Amino acid sequence: HHSYTLSFLLVFLVMILFRPAFSINTLSPTESLTISSNRTLVSPGDVFELGFFRTNSRWYLGMWYKKVSERTYVWVANRDNPISNSIGSLKILGNNLVLRGNSNKSVWSTNITRRNERSLVLAELLGNGNFVMRDSNNKDASEYLWQSFDYPTDTLLPEMKLGFQPKTGLNRFLTSWRSSDDPSSGDFSYKLEAQRLPEFYLWNKELFRVHRSGPWNGIRFSGIPEDQKLSYMVYNFTENSEEVAYTFRLTNSSIYSRLIVSSEGYIERQTWNPTLGMWNVFWSFPLDSQCESYRMCGPYSYCDVNTSPVCNCIQGFNPSNVEQWDLRSWSGGCIRRTRVSCSGDGFTRMKNMKLPETTMATVDRSIGVKECEKKCLSDCNCTAFANADIRNGGTGCVIWTGRLDDMRNYVADHGQDLYVRLAAADLV
Repeated sequence: HHSYTLSFLLVFLVMILFRPAFSINTLSPTESLTISSNRTLVSPGDVFELGFFRTNSRWYLGMWYKKVSERTYVWVANRDNPISNSIGSLKILGNNLVLRGNSNKSVWSTNITRRNERSLVLAELLGNGNFVMRDSNNKDASEYLWQSFDYPTDTLLPEMKLGFQPKTGLNRFLTSWRSSDDPSSGDFSYKLEAQRLPEFYLWNKELFRVHRSGPWNGIRFSGIPEDQKLSYMVYNFTENSEEVAYTFRLTNSSIYSRLIVSSEGYIERQTWNPTLGMWNVFWSFPLDSQCESYRMCGPYSYCDVNTSPVCNCIQGFNPSNVEQWDLRSWSGGCIRRTRVSCSGDGFTRMKNMKLPETTMATVDRSIGVKECEKKCLSDCNCTAFANADIRNGGTGCVIWTGRLDDMRNYVADHGQDLYVRLAAADLV
């Protein structure tokens, strides 16, 4: 019995010491992935797999969940440059990963210009689904030569960042597939806009905005109340001179969850349900509710699903065109009943609001709501104010100058308090 155990251990040791030179999750300069060989890279933990796949008789290099029964792609390298027949290879040439198609033509490359170092370059698929290029002797994440996390397709995975780096100009955003079986760039994109209080916008064809996330309030984006505390998920929003970015991570590695922009134009939080063998949609925006549409109600009015009509003027404001308003055409919005005089004005408190668009807002994180009110009153152009962060009873100060757009209210504890400036006569 003992000798059996011993010989088993010896065989095991020999297998470890003399295993093949290529590892399952890395690609060295002497290796290649080809369509014909069917070889793939598999991440540590067996969560992700990277290789070639075919749809509509076109070939792509992509990444998918290895253990999810319904093939689900999370990243595609050559989405707008497919390979038309089954001759394709991925290999390291010089310091770059290069994907070649028919007649050896390059269809995609990491395109990095790198100092001429002597050390070998490796491509590696990490456990979190990040496909990286690095020096073989340097695993430091801040020194990666290239990473797929910087070039998202339609999916945000845990630990990926959505947002931009002001200094380098890198902007990571999601773009939908053209259709469910065509990974080329579709009509919808979800990107963070650089404003004084950054917000995500869902765009259609880069031409018009479909939905606005509302600003980050310390816990979530004020226009995505469904993104509530899930016990296994931690959200983070970073805003400093190096980067402005949203990310999330999972505290339970056996759960798969992702954020996608669908080809139909929805932002969805999806979590895999292994028992049912399907993706469970936790929330999806914009919902059917009219109040999700960007600037549904025009300036100085807010949307409320529980009123009829859904658009309402803020207290102290009237429809700018009553006839249009009665015809359910609300884009003209509302206007003040009484001009503000810059002295003797006050504020009406609107509860559970999605804060107005922040293009014309300024932020001061060092003061609280009382000083914020004073600051707003002392500026004749200030139209409204709110807390920048709703945690711990509220901190920071956002001040709007100019018109208030794209507002709605929510039931119960979603949204936050917004204080809108009114002339004394309208405070009653």
